[in-house]
Amino acid sequence: MTQAWSTLLAEAVAPTGFTVDDLSRVLLVGSVVLVVAVAAVRLSLRSGLPSLLVYLAIGLALGENGLGIRYDSEELTQVLGYAALVLILVEGGITTQWSGIRRSVAPAIALSTVGVFVSVIVVAGVTRGVLGWSWEVSLLIGAVTASTDAAAVFSVLRRVPLPRQISGMLEAESGFNDAPVVLLVTALAAQLTPGAEPEPWWHLLLVAGLELAGGAVVGLGVGWLGARVMRLVATTSSALFAIGVLAVAVLAYAAADSIHTSGFIACYLAALVLGNLPMPHRPAVTGFATAIGWLAQIGLFVLLGLLASPSGFAEQLVPALVVGAAVLLLGRPLSVLVSVTPFGIPWRVQAFLSWAGLRGAVPVVLATVPVTMGTPGVEWMFDLVFVLVVVFTIIQAPTLPWVARRLGVGALHHRVDLAVEATPLTDLGAEMLEIDIGPASRLAGVRVFELRLPAGANVALVVRDDASFVPKDGDVLRHDDQLLVITPTAVRARVEERLHAVSRGGRLAGWAED
Repeated sequence: MTQAWSTLLAEAVAPTGFTVDDLSRVLLVGSVVLVVAVAAVRLSLRSGLPSLLVYLAIGLALGENGLGIRYDSEELTQVLGYAALVLILVEGGITTQWSGIRRSVAPAIALSTVGVFVSVIVVAGVTRGVLGWSWEVSLLIGAVTASTDAAAVFSVLRRVPLPRQISGMLEAESGFNDAPVVLLVTALAAQLTPGAEPEPWWHLLLVAGLELAGGAVVGLGVGWLGARVMRLVATTSSALFAIGVLAVAVLAYAAADSIHTSGFIACYLAALVLGNLPMPHRPAVTGFATAIGWLAQIGLFVLLGLLASPSGFAEQLVPALVVGAAVLLLGRPLSVLVSVTPFGIPWRVQAFLSWAGLRGAVPVVLATVPVTMGTPGVEWMFDLVFVLVVVFTIIQAPTLPWVARRLGVGALHHRVDLAVEATPLTDLGAEMLEIDIGPASRLAGVRVFELRLPAGANVALVVRDDASFVPKDGDVLRHDDQLLVITPTAVRARVEERLHAVSRGGRLAGWAED
């Protein structure tokens, strides 16, 4: 054992040819990329497109056909891609409120399991019939494209005013479905490797179910135990505490994967537990997790852009359109229909869920798995999935607000949580909410005192027409107003319920039926 550690240490400190001059060039390129990526967020907000498209474009611009940086390692991309997905899932779990997704968990789990299976079968059937691929390759491409993307969903849907049930369902699905899809893609790719002995489908499903269940147990256990430990060792340093919380969530992935269970479901559930148990320094933890999530997204998409070869895009355009249309128009709607109909989800919500199944980094990363496992004849898959993600993100993402309005599933007002780095709020056990009063909300016309918020909660500021003021009890709220509401943490859920009730029923909410 001592000899092994000595060898590992020697390899770590051995000269690699990387000099201080190389470091300067890497830092120069990296810092410029990050500055451009941060600036691209404004473009994303205005256009409605996920910022991932800009990050992919940056990677393409840096690649062989741009500045000439040569990068062609599928193995390294897969490793770094998995690491980035872990951080993205951890950020999603920590920033997701259990109260917001509690009613959506059951249909989200159905979408992540039954829905994935239906989508894979439907897409495989279409590609087999239209493109003439073998059943094995068709099933593999169906599995690769089956997962909705956490990064795309978290970045787009939080800007679309949706009822919490719908946004919670989509967020929970994107957090849950990475794990079963990774297992499915790995199993199907292994079946196609030379010399592999095919296993019966029921055996694959049994193994996948056991790995998912084991990962869930590990994630919940590590999250609960980690929260207790972090509360005991908490110091006055919010920055150190935030690092520790993220480390616990990443530990859940490593622990689950080490015992051959699903690390992805483990880290997401651990982060969900950590983000919803009472702990100090919550604003700092949320802010740090969000920053790390953004950094992971930027690095992942730029890396995928570097790996892509634009010279192969034209050849894969038609197959990508066929596969993407099969996913968007058949696979996704049927998977939603089969999965959520038993839960009594209305057809309008089902239609929106079908259109909102955004694809992003996960399918592109999974497209590298068959190559790294030695599956022959699938080198084209990365380019196909890359083109599919770009084209259908451009089609779907900007139209989500319009689709929500046409289907009548938009929320009357949009609530946005703020990561407030204010120690007094933390010490007082209070939180700040930002409320946007939409064009159809019945909050407009209500006087501040008529909100009848729970004791301790107050409207601290109103922003109207680029000006702000501290409201009096008799001030009347208007459409397009933004409110800053200060509320004790203990009554936050009641404050949100009350605001939603008044938004639906007006000043008589609670006194008369909506």
